[in-house]
Amino acid sequence: MKARGFIIAGVATLGLLGAVGSTAQPAETRPVRLSVTTNEPVVVELFTAQGCSGCPAANQVVEGLAEEPGVIALTYAVDYWDYLGWPDTFAKPEFAQRQRAYQAAMRLRNVYTPQVVIDGRRQLSGAQGPAIQVAVNEEAARRLFPPQVQFRESGDQVGVGSGRVPAGGADVWAVSYRPGLQTVTVAGGDNRGQAVRHVNVVQSLTRLGPWSGRPILLDLPRAADPDDKVVVMVQSRADRRILSAAAR
Repeated sequence: MKARGFIIAGVATLGLLGAVGSTAQPAETRPVRLSVTTNEPVVVELFTAQGCSGCPAANQVVEGLAEEPGVIALTYAVDYWDYLGWPDTFAKPEFAQRQRAYQAAMRLRNVYTPQVVIDGRRQLSGAQGPAIQVAVNEEAARRLFPPQVQFRESGDQVGVGSGRVPAGGADVWAVSYRPGLQTVTVAGGDNRGQAVRHVNVVQSLTRLGPWSGRPILLDLPRAADPDDKVVVMVQSRADRRILSAAAR
């Protein structure tokens, strides 16, 4: 069914290899004050859709978070609302698949937009701006010696250091995204005529391989566009917690 606010759809030492050197009222966008370093960032993933009436306000919240040091903000456009009258110009099926993996891990009844997932550990409606800010600060305080992620200077490989592997194992993911703002004028559906802003729009997801808890060096996929940037995440396979991440 469809609602105005959102829509619902039925401690180890770090050792690197020697070579590695988602009717909503407009949400408040007060700055987030973090005590986290950029080496241990909080990952904020927004699942959104250009045809979702509540999504532009959530996009604005995440746009504000993207300006904060210590936050990696990513926007995933989903395609399951395209039938409402506007095919999302950024959506890919694999982004909805990632959201459904969070749905299963968090035992949610449905996927919905706008949804914000923080460090893979918790989720909130994108309409809850102040609550999202509180959650980001709480996750920033949770840093507990995650495996280090470090890019090679050549830009074609990434190293992941040692650490404790969660039950069920972990994987290393590369998320390619277009940095900064993009604006799309929506010509159909609930947001007809609106210029909808997006920040750090995800272009692709690539599983680089498993992480066993030992240092590993992995090849990065070639960027489809020279302006794209990449985030590398070490993510628990079972409960989807993001153990560590870095962007370049």
